[in-house]
Amino acid sequence: MNTSLNLRSKQLLQNLQHALQAKISNACSYVGEITIECNHDDLLTVATVLRDHTELKFEQLIDLCGVDYVHFSQEVDERVASTSSRFATVYHLLSVSLNHRVRLKVFAPDNDFPVLPTLVNIWPVANWFEREAFDLFGIMYDGHPDLRRLLTDYGFVGHPFRKDFPMIGNVEMRYDPDQQRVIYQPVSIELRNNVPRVIRAEGFHHG
Repeated sequence: MNTSLNLRSKQLLQNLQHALQAKISNACSYVGEITIECNHDDLLTVATVLRDHTELKFEQLIDLCGVDYVHFSQEVDERVASTSSRFATVYHLLSVSLNHRVRLKVFAPDNDFPVLPTLVNIWPVANWFEREAFDLFGIMYDGHPDLRRLLTDYGFVGHPFRKDFPMIGNVEMRYDPDQQRVIYQPVSIELRNNVPRVIRAEGFHHG
């Protein structure tokens, strides 16, 4: 079975390289799963080829998620360290007709204001997935028809899956009986060290 999976993986990788050629900036295979990467400027073209090419036929976008690489180890991913790219979107694609999968990773070019083109017009299911990535990571999707928060409230400040987001948040919500409505106010919880005492640096004694 492993040999069959390896052969299928190699064939798929060859098909991807043949169909996309120089538009693949990086490709790897791990435990039979292929990840390819492209430049943000090529995303729409690459996505269309992945969907329509007769040897690929990735009809279904099964998931997409944001990733924050701000503290990612250089030893783990040289690509991140060499380009200083912080935010990426990872797309998981399935070909039902050909029974194979691929993972597509695309980095946003601007760390301060990450923007990628929407894929709603290629896979309509990207609509809510992109809203979730925007809500949690602050990644914008240019051309999205309705890019609003999906999981947090409209008055929420910040993006909670970013690695620099404070654990206590930025605002808190409560019901105000005088105004008879829900209001937002600065966080009243005192910021504290959440690292267990037994592993804090000051807990070690050098003799």
